[in-house]
Amino acid sequence: MHTADYAAFAGRLGGLGIGVPSGAMRPASVRTYTSGAEIYAEGDRAGELYVVEFGAVRIHRLLADGRRQVIAFHLAGEIFGFEPGATRSFFAEAINATGLKPLSSIGADAAELMPLALRGLLRAQEHLLVIGRQCAMERIAAFFLDMAERQGDEDIIELPMPRLDIADYLGLTIETVSRTFAKMRSSGLISLQGTRTVRLAKRELLQDLCR
Repeated sequence: MHTADYAAFAGRLGGLGIGVPSGAMRPASVRTYTSGAEIYAEGDRAGELYVVEFGAVRIHRLLADGRRQVIAFHLAGEIFGFEPGATRSFFAEAINATGLKPLSSIGADAAELMPLALRGLLRAQEHLLVIGRQCAMERIAAFFLDMAERQGDEDIIELPMPRLDIADYLGLTIETVSRTFAKMRSSGLISLQGTRTVRLAKRELLQDLCR
């Protein structure tokens, strides 16, 4: 992201009511990561925020029994890396080939960073509502609609993450995710246009599932 591109990006965030501090968060050069590469680990020193230039990132934690819980996904144009303390609380990994623009938050005004932090909190709360649903069909319908909203609100969405990531994000098994995908496809709710391209064929019915 060149300086002009960053300014345009900051302007788009401003249009959404999300303020990016003009002086406190300084864009650096793009860092690239290969699929599965670690961006930071739980316990690492915090202090940087990141803009996803391309690709996608998963945030997760390893549970005491060895299982993995995916907390969040971050797509192109989104910012992540907020921490309440001085160290990282989760792991961050590149899902596929990913480019990140580090942003220094040192010296940033808390009032300027607050909208960004609150947006992340809101998405986390929405995630809790999704995994609180008992039906796998409802969880996956909500996931598809969230992905659509974050990708321009179109009916065709790209899923950069594998189904195992989706399962760990929604609190399901990969077998349940695969069966639900197949059930949605056979009922005409969605159609698959490639390995990770999904068309929301009956969007209103998907929305009804989430009410």
